[in-house]
Amino acid sequence: MSDVTIPPSDSLAVLEKQRSTAETFGIPLAVLLEITHRCPLQCPYCSNPVELDRSGKELTTDEWKKVLSELAEIGVLQVHFSGGEPTARKDLVELVKHASDAGLYTNLITSAVLLTREKLSDLADAGLCHVQISFQGIEEGLADRVAGYKGGHRKKLDVAKWTRELDLPLTVNAVMHRQNLHQLPEVIQMALDLDADRLEVANVQYYGWALKNRAALMPTVAQLEECTAIVEEARERLKGRLTIDYVVPDYYALRPKKCMGGWGRQFFNISPAGKVLPCHAAESITGLDFESVRSNHSIAWIWQNSEAFNRYRGTGWMKEPCRTCEFREIDFGGCRCQAFALTGDAANTDPACALSPLHETIFKQAEAEAEGETSRFVYRNFAGGTLESENGT
Repeated sequence: MSDVTIPPSDSLAVLEKQRSTAETFGIPLAVLLEITHRCPLQCPYCSNPVELDRSGKELTTDEWKKVLSELAEIGVLQVHFSGGEPTARKDLVELVKHASDAGLYTNLITSAVLLTREKLSDLADAGLCHVQISFQGIEEGLADRVAGYKGGHRKKLDVAKWTRELDLPLTVNAVMHRQNLHQLPEVIQMALDLDADRLEVANVQYYGWALKNRAALMPTVAQLEECTAIVEEARERLKGRLTIDYVVPDYYALRPKKCMGGWGRQFFNISPAGKVLPCHAAESITGLDFESVRSNHSIAWIWQNSEAFNRYRGTGWMKEPCRTCEFREIDFGGCRCQAFALTGDAANTDPACALSPLHETIFKQAEAEAEGETSRFVYRNFAGGTLESENGT
């Protein structure tokens, strides 16, 4: 029997002393595969890391196939092909076919602007199970301006139509912010008109590239209250016809969300270069080294034993006020990436929490920015970013 004293307040500490906490939860059922960071869009809220992986660093076709086979073998059931823009890879049909043959459910998360009907049909024939298309608004001018891509909105509508013609389930992913929240009722109607099964009303989360554009994107409190009322009414009215997921900006919450189900507990993703990450933004935390599928370690070993995955698992790593908080095993301190971005220390309480000493300051700053006049974007691209021209072109 170990003589180590374990505080009763940390029910996960026992597991952490004996073996990886991950073993308690098992391998995640779904994994996000960011197969490339290349993307024709330049969205000002892009969730990819600030430092993008160039095409020369991407896993090869054979390497991705090996990953897919290994994921199926260890018990993963679903894979989500994402990016960047996953259709920028010429081998996507081949990868979907390999995943399908391995017994994996496949979802394509896409901007849709590079797809043709023939390519989409090929993907369906390869076994693609679901399509998720991002929309930047309802009106072509605004939507194309947000994406930094002319003609993009019209193409998205075409691809959504083709998706349903090919009898593939469709999710509309609507990324919302101050400059398009007024279109939310029309966005909901668009999802219905496109015969979507699901609508994700996803307010921008402000870390990574989105943090650079917070002053141009942050909604007002009044906007958010109206948005919430619209979603609640639509959920009730459209029950059984359209499932609506809803994510509010962290800045207007009193308690943080359980980000990704808790660090290293329910989710991982694989970057274009093969790094296995606890979340898509994890590389923004400097000082953490993430293992790669190109290493000598299996994906299961990385999930269970790597230092980066175990750094913020459970509650033993927490500082006050998280350490003694009654919600510590509910929200697990919130988002580590946001804590790092806003406080400089990923082990600090997520400032989205009202108990954070920085909560009030950051909330007031966001509230002031939301009421401000800033509207120009810093577009996301491999050139390091481009400031939108004053006339919006």
